[in-house]
Amino acid sequence: MAGALDLDKGCTVEELLRGCIEAFDDSGKVRDPQLVRMFLMMHPWYIPSSQLAAKLLHIYQQSRKDNSNSLQVKTCHLVRYWISAFPAEFDLNPELAEQIKELKALLDQEGNRRHSSLIDIESVPTYKWKRQVTQRNPVAQKKRKMSLLFDHLEPLELAEHLTYLEYRSFCKILFQDYHSFVTHGCTVDNPVLERFISLFNSVSQWVQLMILSKPTAPQRALVITHFVHVAEKLLHLQNFNTLMAVVGGLSHSSISRLKETHSHVSSETIKLWEGLTELVTATSNYGNYRRRLAACVGFRFPILGVHLKDLVALQLALPDWLDPARTRLNGAKMKQLFSILEELAMVTSLRPPVQANPDLLSLLTVSLDQYQTEDELYQLSLQREPRSKSSPTSPTSCTPPPRPPVLDEWTSAAKPKLDQALLVEHIEKMVESVFRNFDVDGDGHISQEEFQIIRGNFPYLSAFGDLDQNQDGCISREEMVSYFLRSSSVLGGRMGFVHNFHESSSLRPVACRHCKALILGIYKQGLKCRACGVNCHKQCKDRLSVECRRRAQSVGEAPGLQRSEKRRCKQWRTVYSTSTCNGCCDWIKHSYLPWRKDLDQSRKPGVLGQQAGAGGWGVRVACSWRLGQGWRP
Repeated sequence: MAGALDLDKGCTVEELLRGCIEAFDDSGKVRDPQLVRMFLMMHPWYIPSSQLAAKLLHIYQQSRKDNSNSLQVKTCHLVRYWISAFPAEFDLNPELAEQIKELKALLDQEGNRRHSSLIDIESVPTYKWKRQVTQRNPVAQKKRKMSLLFDHLEPLELAEHLTYLEYRSFCKILFQDYHSFVTHGCTVDNPVLERFISLFNSVSQWVQLMILSKPTAPQRALVITHFVHVAEKLLHLQNFNTLMAVVGGLSHSSISRLKETHSHVSSETIKLWEGLTELVTATSNYGNYRRRLAACVGFRFPILGVHLKDLVALQLALPDWLDPARTRLNGAKMKQLFSILEELAMVTSLRPPVQANPDLLSLLTVSLDQYQTEDELYQLSLQREPRSKSSPTSPTSCTPPPRPPVLDEWTSAAKPKLDQALLVEHIEKMVESVFRNFDVDGDGHISQEEFQIIRGNFPYLSAFGDLDQNQDGCISREEMVSYFLRSSSVLGGRMGFVHNFHESSSLRPVACRHCKALILGIYKQGLKCRACGVNCHKQCKDRLSVECRRRAQSVGEAPGLQRSEKRRCKQWRTVYSTSTCNGCCDWIKHSYLPWRKDLDQSRKPGVLGQQAGAGGWGVRVACSWRLGQGWRP
């Protein structure tokens, strides 16, 4: 029967199920494992698993009436294969488990212990951890004490720990998560896949933040070089998913615009960087990556986003059923879907060749969970190297590789709300790791010298005095935990940029940003952030929910331009109410806002108009330039 099936012409679910049963002999040996595994993995695409179990129960009962002992034992062998190949489905689907238990109870009632012994549903382990958003597995402690300072970690060590974190998160993804993403086109009600996508994004943002946290161009160049070598080690580990995340962070606009920084990166590093970027580029439908992945042997971690795009493309291109009555499934589509999903399933069957350190995992997890928005990172980039700053003329200046086309699903995915209990757990473990490694004298406190080393891991960390609540010159465990919890609570689960407050006086009444009451007094009435300028009472400092957004103005930028740009675009939309100018103003709004990317040489007139302070003239030049090029929305 299995050999008579022609999937390319289509078949019913019942025909395919019968074919899988006939693929077994009476001893349990499977003659066509590819067909059986494909159907058992892919059947939820067409019918619920509980319905499939009901069909198996019906087939067994019918074979008993027909006195077909061979069909009965083959049916039991198929159920046994199903449980052994996909045990998580039976633990996480109570209705399916009940159907199989009903079949086993029927066999016991008949006294058919030989068939009943084939169905061992009771020994299925628990897989509830696969549905938890965050899970920490115990791992062996390395014999030597490892520094928690990322700048001092070898690229291979950092690559191994990033691989472990992503692998642990990836192992929780089930078939139902892929099916939900493909059918809905998003991660709605899909927290496990959403968390994995957020981890991917967090790695890219963390790479950018670690680079931008360095105040000088040579220091930033060293961090770039370090992460390029981390990406190289990820390639050696055959971890293409994290490789894409790191390369995406290195090639992001907030980093690629740092011309002075790139002038300090060696030509050898740039060449290596270009090769890694070329590997994950979208050219020829990720042809370079696909060829490299196909040649891999042993553990390999594919770029999940690429394969999700393949699944979505198949879903849109081919129908699930070949007839309007939805009775004959599209076997050709099933085979293509299975080949993609089987490649992803192979990842969980092979453990990565790494050994993770619990201290680093706790610190890395907290660091990756605290992220910044695209605008915040770009503003920080503008602070490091303002737009109008002339490019260096050093002969060693190197051009960074072009940014690879990053998957839209990853970059636009919303970060899920972090579970507060899990965040508290990670923060406590991270703080304990910090004290275990940096509290040299073992007195339970961190000195100012030790704090400066720790601060390298958290570029957004406040000053020493903000953590030292009792002002005794050292930081206790409780004070550090309290700081991280307070910052996380105030900023909704992410540190963002913490305010840098100082006491200030004002010649005019100023309202507190938290309680809205006036800050009264003659001298040093309240606090003011040096970075964003927000004011508040001293007693409102810890309760202030406004995130610090640093003001970054390019040299020569007209005062007030950032505040009036959207209003000016709205005015131009009113004046030019045609569809062409509406679209043009949309383009202007996204291309000429001060925090957006630098414009290329062909758009310099618009930039010069803005830098001269003639904001309205800059918009008019932009409209003229775009329409002169024959552009239409």
